Amino acid sequence: MTTRRDFLKASTLASTLLFVPSFLHRLDAHSLLSLRDAAGRRLVVVQLSGGNDGLNTVIPFEDDLYFKARPTLGIRPQSGIHTLDKGLGFNPAMRRLKGLYDQGHVAVLNSVGYPNPDRSHFRSMDIWQSGSGADESLTTGWLGRYLDSNCAPCALPYNGVEVDDTLSLAMKGRQRKGLALKSPEKFHQLTQGRLLAKIGREQPGSSLSEVDYLYKTLAETASSADYLYQKSKVYKSAVTYPNSEFGKSLKITAELINSGVESRVFYVSLSGFDTHVRQQEQQARLLGDLSEGLGSFAEDLQKAGNFDDTLVLVFSEFGRRVGQNASNGTDHGTANNVLLLGGGLRRKGILNNAPNLQNLDAGDLKYQLDFRSVYATVLHDWLQADDKVILGSSFERLKGLV
Repeated sequence: MTTRRDFLKASTLASTLLFVPSFLHRLDAHSLLSLRDAAGRRLVVVQLSGGNDGLNTVIPFEDDLYFKARPTLGIRPQSGIHTLDKGLGFNPAMRRLKGLYDQGHVAVLNSVGYPNPDRSHFRSMDIWQSGSGADESLTTGWLGRYLDSNCAPCALPYNGVEVDDTLSLAMKGRQRKGLALKSPEKFHQLTQGRLLAKIGREQPGSSLSEVDYLYKTLAETASSADYLYQKSKVYKSAVTYPNSEFGKSLKITAELINSGVESRVFYVSLSGFDTHVRQQEQQARLLGDLSEGLGSFAEDLQKAGNFDDTLVLVFSEFGRRVGQNASNGTDHGTANNVLLLGGGLRRKGILNNAPNLQNLDAGDLKYQLDFRSVYATVLHDWLQADDKVILGSSFERLKGLV
């Protein structure tokens, strides 16, 4: 029999490396197949960590105030800006996203934020991931609460998958959490140790309720890992992705989707956007990675016939200040742009006015659109969930978007 010390060691490994969610129903063939009935549209969230500079991403190149505020950091049309509409253009590094835009697969929302914005990376990211107001603190994420509300009959961990080694607050619900993994292969390997395999097969005594819970969690995690690993073999991408962690994460996401893993939510991140010093080269490299990665992702899903049922939401925890700093970079700001991509968009292009650089709040952009309106639209109109219950309040949805 497994000793108490061995069991505690294994359960600690499971909680710190596998990030297992609290599901109490053992997986079986019936429950695995039942997810197919709940499958449909899927959401892929791309988090740009560090506070991406939105003004040099979607550039107001026809606004003289932009160049006045950024005499050396401002990007001029002759630098290769990809012209969009309403006097705006994509950063020169965003060639493939411009191609998707021209095909009608991209929507741009300007000046997205929330009242009383916080310029702390950690606090503002918590606000965006939890879907809270600036004056409240939530311990669950907006996507985790979606899993709570919309997947009660199936209760499968991989209804939400984050391609990372840690699980974001966004993916944590009260009853259910997403599943964090770097790759199906590595996740499967973690569950194949002799000790974990032995515990997964053993049945504890009925009087040990907490131990029983941990045994079941381990068994279900191993079952999920095996399912994802076996399923991921169905499709291997032939599309070229950027040779970066972000590119690899998107490739894994596309392979899971195209293999038939019917998760409703996927989550990936691209970090490095805290550009206080010498911003142009650093941001251009990151935006190039973003653009090339999403271009390959869209191509992959289009070839497999899964692009029309996929919506991609790209956000960052805040934008940057309008004026450049003394180090040819930008400091923490407030409102920012949000990008939406997919084959099922009903409204495309630039969906609201360009940022107003004449009417600032102490040097920062004023928000036009509450980010929770974007969430409400995605939840209600795309995922067909109860946005009011999930967000805890009613926010005006963007009509006819998806």
